[in-house]
Amino acid sequence: MTATSPLELPLGSLIVDVAGKELEPEDREILAHPLVGGLILFTRNYESPEQLSELIRQVHQIRTPGLAVCVDQEGGTVQRFRKGFTRLPAAQALGKLYRRDREHAYRACTLMGWLMAAELRAVGVDISFAPVVDLNWGTSEVIGGRAFHWNPYTVSELASRYIAGMHQAGMKSVIKHFPGHGHVHEDSHKDMPVDKRSFQEIQGEDLVPFEHLGSAYDEGIMTAHIIFPEVDEVPVTFSNKWLQHTLRSQLNFSGVVFSDDLNMHAAHLHEDIESRVRAAFQAGCDVALLCNNRPAVNEVLDHLKEYHNPVASLRLFRMRGTPEAESLEGLHQLPMWKEAVELAARYAEEDELELNL
Repeated sequence: MTATSPLELPLGSLIVDVAGKELEPEDREILAHPLVGGLILFTRNYESPEQLSELIRQVHQIRTPGLAVCVDQEGGTVQRFRKGFTRLPAAQALGKLYRRDREHAYRACTLMGWLMAAELRAVGVDISFAPVVDLNWGTSEVIGGRAFHWNPYTVSELASRYIAGMHQAGMKSVIKHFPGHGHVHEDSHKDMPVDKRSFQEIQGEDLVPFEHLGSAYDEGIMTAHIIFPEVDEVPVTFSNKWLQHTLRSQLNFSGVVFSDDLNMHAAHLHEDIESRVRAAFQAGCDVALLCNNRPAVNEVLDHLKEYHNPVASLRLFRMRGTPEAESLEGLHQLPMWKEAVELAARYAEEDELELNL
């Protein structure tokens, strides 16, 4: 395989990671596997915008269509790329602004969504797993300030503006974590969260932002590794009731269903990773994330190498960023970028001062 003759291959249903800031031969082999459809990047993969652009250029040369390059760049505590990028405020800072000045908050959400997405598109990133539409119940140790607000209708309004900003920058959105992670205390990275509320309670609260976007929303949704025993005895990621009945049939969602990382503790419904991936696909996930576990990736690629879902492949293909992206140098000359950067600095600083107090 050479840079001038990439492998022609439909996008697969796995999103995987790499260890460093450059591609190793094994990385290239894995990224060329038919089951792989995307690459997720972390802080360890980043040194500078120039280095990141070159890494992504090399990833896109491996095959055509190019793999979907993804990252978690929400703002606040969850921002993988920092130096050389604007420090983004946490979503809760925008929710606090909403209480003071609703119209200003709408404008700020649009600008923050545009700023986040425009800077990522400038270096070649296709997808940021954002925004979070979980409710800030004040109980979750992993959601907290990542949520806009406690009121589901306020979250819906702010998230809609944030997504509109992402669209202006040429990026689709991935809202998370379906059907809502904010009510449970436990962190699904380390524990198995259980939410004992009835479906009617969840529908009237946490599901509202997902319903608000309606059947017209055909972009991305990420699942929560949470058990709702009043609905199903298995985590949402592995639940046909949640993904097929509620999400696809009831909410008429036609976009990509991304699993959260299947290496997280709460995803250990099955002991072996192959069974976990199969169960996620069978329940209705289009794309499964496998992060920070190369042996697990190799195991899945060996045992599921014949798996292909043409519908999921097309859905993921449509999630890639639009090609007409402004360069970082070009962005820095735009009045909109300067306005957004000033607002980002103000709200991030306000949020940190309040937390320190």
